[in-house]
Amino acid sequence: MKSVKPKKALGQHFLTDLNVARRIAATLQPFTGLPVIEVGPGMGVLTQFLLEDGHDVKVAEIDDESVAYLKENFPALDGRIIEGDFLKMDLNDIFPADGKFCVIGNYPYNISSQIFFHVLDYKDRVACCSGMLQREVAERLAAAPGTKARGILSVLLQAWFDVEYLFTVDEKVFNPPPKVKSGVIRMTRNSVTELGCDPALFKTVVKTTFGMRRKALRNSVKSLMGPHPVEASHLLAMRPEQLSVAEFIELTNLISRSRKPAPEA
Repeated sequence: MKSVKPKKALGQHFLTDLNVARRIAATLQPFTGLPVIEVGPGMGVLTQFLLEDGHDVKVAEIDDESVAYLKENFPALDGRIIEGDFLKMDLNDIFPADGKFCVIGNYPYNISSQIFFHVLDYKDRVACCSGMLQREVAERLAAAPGTKARGILSVLLQAWFDVEYLFTVDEKVFNPPPKVKSGVIRMTRNSVTELGCDPALFKTVVKTTFGMRRKALRNSVKSLMGPHPVEASHLLAMRPEQLSVAEFIELTNLISRSRKPAPEA
């Protein structure tokens, strides 16, 4: 079967460098033995090395032409190709047991952030999520406190995962070449089981403060504060990109206390 034609509407840029594909597949070597779902395998440049490394692989592919190519060229994927939109898939249906699994892919640039929000919904089951995406987004996911790249996903993901920026990939090793460089990351589930604050409020605080990232927190969280006064905090003079996950948890608890009546004397 002839090669699959890249489709702009699907954000397809097919990786052509086998060495890069081998390096991306190797990010899951510490997790051999866990089932894996690959997002957007295309023509299987990454898939072949995942299979070669002995992973129990399923693939999620929305492109009919790519599905046909995989069926013809990868008999080992028989019964393991899940056709459809990964963002709409219930991963608990794909991996119905209570065990852990891994996610990997050369992620389409146009939906990469959405993919990581979707992965976050399964944080208690995802042992590792790795792969390649636009370098700017990859740097954002791994951004440390105090850096300009830090944003909503940086904090929400780093609350539950150790995020590593591994290496940069040149645009020349794709068909068609994208206009930007790519970055490869690995997110490994950390040991956190409880944040130590209201998780829904934590998410709201992160999103609200980064929505007004140029303002000091005392201004951006005004709408979230309750009617009851709270103790002064140095956090309120800071901007959101300066805060660690632990400090966001502290800020969330501060806001939570402002919503509760003061105890009676």
